[in-house]
Amino acid sequence: MTSVGPISFPQNGFEAVIFDCDGTLVDSMPAHFEAWCEALTFFGAGGIFKEDVFLAMGGRPTRDIVVELNSEYDLRLDPHSVALAKREAYLRRLHLVKLIEEVANFAESLRGKVPMAIATGGTRMVIEKTLRSVGISDWFDEVVTADDVAEGKPAPDVFLRAAKLLGVDPTKCLAVEDAPPGILAAERAGMQVVTVPIPMVSTGN
Repeated sequence: MTSVGPISFPQNGFEAVIFDCDGTLVDSMPAHFEAWCEALTFFGAGGIFKEDVFLAMGGRPTRDIVVELNSEYDLRLDPHSVALAKREAYLRRLHLVKLIEEVANFAESLRGKVPMAIATGGTRMVIEKTLRSVGISDWFDEVVTADDVAEGKPAPDVFLRAAKLLGVDPTKCLAVEDAPPGILAAERAGMQVVTVPIPMVSTGN
């Protein structure tokens, strides 16, 4: 597992909890960044995506990021092709992904007590493989991905859909997020937000 240090989780005042996945439940951002670098290099755009910019964009759908990179650097990258290459590069690195201890412990403590969902900017196939790889695919009542909504984060769509599927008013949901677009999306959905810091230290296996 990976540790991020103490997080202040509320113990009451919510009826459901909705988690982001990458960078929140699982320490997958290094694997995602390596996958981005590999995919962009393959398409002749290596070195344009800096890690701090990548982290600031965390939670946004891959295609949306490619569109923004095209605009920023006057490129003509095909969002679909880059997204496919990035996905395959990430899946080859699934073995590097670890649970974030503090968030996983919180989620496990709520199993069977509070409805829980995933609300992610990732695609369903990738998120389901990620959850299976760390052994938590059966923890959640619903999984909402970028495939299920019209607009990705920072639009509130994934969080609103997750709340609707859980049958809980969005204002009575607690959202757990790590990246600015996701935090903004959850706030726009009217949810209380717990922010997860960037993992700094790896412990255990």
